[in-house]
Amino acid sequence: MVSEGTYPHAMGGVSVWCDQLIRGLSDYRWTMVALTVDGTERQVWPSPENLDEIRSIPLWGPRPMGRGRPGRSFKPAYEAFLAGLLTPVQPRSDTAAVGRSRFLLSLRGLYEYAASGGDLPDALTSNQALTAMMDAWHAIRADSAEHLTLDDAYQAAWLIAHMLRPLAAEPVRADVVHASMNGLATLVGMTAKWRYGTPMVLSEHGIYLRERYISYLEDDAPHAVKVLVLSFFRALAGAAYLITDTLAPHSSYNRRWQLHNGADPERMWTMYNGVSPDEFVAAPGEPAVPTVSFMGRIDPLKDILTLIRAFALVREKVPDAVLKIYGGTPKGNEAYRDACLNLIEELGLVGVASLEGRVDTPVNAYHAGSLVALTSISEGFPYTVVEAMACGRTVVATNVGGVSEAVADTGIVVPPRDVPAIADACVQLLTDHDRRRRLGVAARQRVLEYFTLERSLSAYRQVYEELVLDAGDSGSRLAVPRPRQHSPVRETNTGGHHRVPRARGRARVHRATAGAG
Repeated sequence: MVSEGTYPHAMGGVSVWCDQLIRGLSDYRWTMVALTVDGTERQVWPSPENLDEIRSIPLWGPRPMGRGRPGRSFKPAYEAFLAGLLTPVQPRSDTAAVGRSRFLLSLRGLYEYAASGGDLPDALTSNQALTAMMDAWHAIRADSAEHLTLDDAYQAAWLIAHMLRPLAAEPVRADVVHASMNGLATLVGMTAKWRYGTPMVLSEHGIYLRERYISYLEDDAPHAVKVLVLSFFRALAGAAYLITDTLAPHSSYNRRWQLHNGADPERMWTMYNGVSPDEFVAAPGEPAVPTVSFMGRIDPLKDILTLIRAFALVREKVPDAVLKIYGGTPKGNEAYRDACLNLIEELGLVGVASLEGRVDTPVNAYHAGSLVALTSISEGFPYTVVEAMACGRTVVATNVGGVSEAVADTGIVVPPRDVPAIADACVQLLTDHDRRRRLGVAARQRVLEYFTLERSLSAYRQVYEELVLDAGDSGSRLAVPRPRQHSPVRETNTGGHHRVPRARGRARVHRATAGAG
């Protein structure tokens, strides 16, 4: 399993999913490959018995000094890399398909340069590489008014060199590589496929590329640097869709994004997250006062500031209402936490709106609310929603990612960042006791029918074992996977697309590699 900035060093939905998968498929042996900052991160998840190894690939830690001019084989691969980076294309065009193939081949060329002893990070920031980047920029983007300075080129090259470090790491040996998200994690799968022919599964909880764009909206980097870095993420995402044997979006919303960006529908299985109904038990009652509960990390993507503003409007209609915000603050998000506290004070909500911090179990957070709110601006298929529903709580949630697929008619879905709409939905549910309780019962029933952990684990087992058997049937594995004939897509009541695998015998996946949430 391959992770980037999540399991086993951070909490969050992706980490929950990783732990569920490893523990749930206890007859498999696992290796965790974690893309980390500098390799010193503290492990916050206890290792399951079947997790044999945790391997860290630090993206930003120190490394030995380079060895001078890059070798000859670097130049053609890097020129193809720059062409893929800088050539603007429409995602669904034939030109884009060709561009993805060329970019994937350029990544393989860079990997082979590193595998043959070349210093890839040093080569990417060498004078020759910077000159090539500036020449390619002004040749390919001749009509652009934006000028690429030497400083811009170095900033972008330095960032990309760090992000491509997995290409220079020793490839992992496994029967299957499972990347928990698109982007940098897929580089680990690519190197294993190129070295050993290992099949790869790619999950997407949220849309990695979309979230990279969102994260750069407020970044103060020069425009040219943003263009280069975001173009890198775009090209990498497309290359990953091309090389992946099985693509597992976690909602139909994600599936549509992936298709738009070049994914092959014949390799796609929509795989919803699941929870254990025995762990997330129905709440025995409701709190004594009307309570809006939030459960999640303190993060700008969760848009807690909007939730606080909406709650101020709720108090105008429900004067005794309280807001409880449960969840920890990841390192680097302290300023956002402080902004939330300042807004609570500014709106006169001290004592009725509170940041409760981490909670021993999320069940307590869901049971503490009359309803559960989620005001994110980006999500995949959030555990918060299905966990709250399993606890018999109706939700007010923003229409992002697979939220509407999960909630259906058991809660209220509103536009993101729409303060009045969020407030109105909360008021409706807090003041209509019969409706709130009826929707809570329906929410748990929906989880029992569609979103159980048992159902999710069974689907992944089928995917892994079909991949292993297909690899054995083929006799050899290709660098770019051959098209595989699946049985027809079945449309489900949840709006997703689940493929029904061919019935086959058991295969043991001895070791899988897996692991931003």
